[in-house]
Amino acid sequence: MKVVLLLLPGLGTILFLMGDAFYTTISHSLGLGSEENRLTLQYWNEMLSDSILWRSVGYSFRTSLLGTLGAVLLAYPIALWLTKPLQGKNLIIGMLRAPMFVPGLVAAFLLMNVISYHGIINEGLLAIGVIDKPIRMINDSFGWSVVFLQIWKNLPFALILISGSVNSIRTDLLHAASDMGASRFAKFRQVIFPLTIPALQASMILIFIGAMGDYAFASIAGSRTSYSMTMLMYFTAYQYLEWEKVYVIAVVLMTIAALGAIVITAVLQPFARKRYSLISLDKAGLDGVAK
Repeated sequence: MKVVLLLLPGLGTILFLMGDAFYTTISHSLGLGSEENRLTLQYWNEMLSDSILWRSVGYSFRTSLLGTLGAVLLAYPIALWLTKPLQGKNLIIGMLRAPMFVPGLVAAFLLMNVISYHGIINEGLLAIGVIDKPIRMINDSFGWSVVFLQIWKNLPFALILISGSVNSIRTDLLHAASDMGASRFAKFRQVIFPLTIPALQASMILIFIGAMGDYAFASIAGSRTSYSMTMLMYFTAYQYLEWEKVYVIAVVLMTIAALGAIVITAVLQPFARKRYSLISLDKAGLDGVAK
């Protein structure tokens, strides 16, 4: 009871503010608070039957998922590489974390010079003869430019969580796996990866939710044929002044973000069970580590 009372001031405030925001968004999407102020599903019916909304959902989900996967997949080899003694290691870490200190809108404009039609990447590929003409990487219909920006921006965050988890693994557990004949890939698959599941899960959920709500990258480098959900909210509000429909889009966006977090947790859950078994093995004296 004392613990609940201690948590109540902070946790209660957070729950109240979040609950108020959710209630306001959902109630407005149902017509409450509008000029007519009556309960109706009209706005939901109109938006759910609009193909523009579903194109936006597909675009946002695609770029967010690929950006999330790209960030965590790159974070693992870099985190393992940073466990080795390196000259200028602090400088390397500082450079890798630099994107965290650059605002999203500023980063989007800066990286335009890298991935633009005559940017650094295209000019470099042309110089070494890999391509004959520049590749369009900005405002493409698929959203690769946004994926690239999401990876660049979120890699430092994923790297901090995963590096901390990798560095916390006891070296004697890795030595035991090596003594039992495990290859580098086997040690990663059977030991390192399962033990870093909590960090992976947290980074994927937070990056995915943040990417779904991104506006800066989508507005600068995003497709001109499909809007992200945040851009659709902006245009619906300020060009068409249909605020109730904006709330419908917001509810859909929050629902997708919540479902994404649930799916990520469900997918990683089997690996989490393996983590608990490894912890048990470690406590029992490292007996029976799988090759």
